Amino acid sequence: MLTLATDFGSPYPAAMKGVVLQESDARLVDVAHDFPRQDVRTAAFWLREILPWFPPAVHLVVVDPGVGTDRAAVVVRAGDHALVGPDNGVLLPAARRLADESDGIDCFEIDLGDPASSTFHGRDVFAPAAALVHETGVGRVETREEFTPAADWVDLTFPEPTVADDRATGEVLVVDGFGNAITNVPGDVLAGRYGSTVAVDGEPAPVEPTYAAVDADRRLVTVGSHENVELAVNRGRGEAAFGVGVGDRLTLELS
Repeated sequence: MLTLATDFGSPYPAAMKGVVLQESDARLVDVAHDFPRQDVRTAAFWLREILPWFPPAVHLVVVDPGVGTDRAAVVVRAGDHALVGPDNGVLLPAARRLADESDGIDCFEIDLGDPASSTFHGRDVFAPAAALVHETGVGRVETREEFTPAADWVDLTFPEPTVADDRATGEVLVVDGFGNAITNVPGDVLAGRYGSTVAVDGEPAPVEPTYAAVDADRRLVTVGSHENVELAVNRGRGEAAFGVGVGDRLTLELS
C-alpha cells in the first residue's frame, strides 16, 4: 500500500499517481489533498492522527512551502512504515507515533539527480522516491544508493499544555471541517466531569461526551477521537462560538 497526502487539491496528485504506477505495483490510497495550503503544522497533526490506522505502508506526503529551495528530500523509516516527503518536519509527528519505541526512527536523504521541475517535486522527486521505497522494501532502504543516512533533519513538535488540578492552559492546534477547535489539552483533564461545566477563558460551557448531549447551536466542551479537549457546537462551528482560531491560547478553569 502507498498512501498520498498533499495540499495540492486537484489535478496535481494525478500526475504523482501516474509516476508511482509507472514505477511500481503499489495499491494507492488517498489520505487527503485538501490540507490547508503550505500549513506544515496542521498537516503534521492530521497525519499523526490518521496514519497509525493504516497497515504497514509507504506514505507519500507533500506539503512543501520550500519547494525548489535547498531543503532536503527525505525518507523517514518508522517501524514497518516509511514516510517520503520534504525535510520540513511534516513527517516527524506521524513517524514518532508509527515507530516502535524500542527502534525509534531512521532518516535518509533522497538523491535522484536534478528534478525536471523546480516547482513540482511531488511529481519529480517524491513520487519516484516513494515508488522506489515501495519496490525496494521499507526494511532495505539503506541498500539503495539513492538513499543515504541523514546526519540531521528538521523536527516538528507541538506545544505542551500546562495542567494543574484546577486549570489547564493550552493552545488550539487545528480546526476541523466541522468547526471543532481541537486543543493540545489532554482529554483526561475532563475525567469525571461529564454533566458539569468548565469555564473557557472565563465563560462557562457544559462538559459532555457527545455533541448531541446539548441542544442544537449550543456550545460544549468534549474529548474528541484524538483524545484531546475540543471546543464544539452541536450542529454548528465551535471556533466561531468560542471566538478562537488556530494558534490561540486558552485557559480551562476546572474547579
